[in-house]
Amino acid sequence: MYRKKVEVVDDVVNAFLRQSGLETPLLQHRLVAQWEVLFPKAVKYTGEKYIRNDVFYVQIISPALRHNLSMMRTSITQQLNDAVGAKIISDVRFF
Repeated sequence: MYRKKVEVVDDVVNAFLRQSGLETPLLQHRLVAQWEVLFPKAVKYTGEKYIRNDVFYVQIISPALRHNLSMMRTSITQQLNDAVGAKIISDVRFF
């Protein structure tokens, strides 16, 4: 039997996630996980991480590292968004 409408599985899954409202939470989860991949030296000093209102909050226990990372906020935001392939966050805040 021949079907005229052939779709790529990736497109079908993405459409389902979008319709179900699960696309954004999944991308947010991926972005939080990318912190450890992109900044492995900072993981040792990292505490709680979460996203609220398009802002990624990261607890850094070292004041010197927190200051250095704060100066690179724009670059870090761009790197994290690029890693997941979508604009998920608009800013990063370190506390």
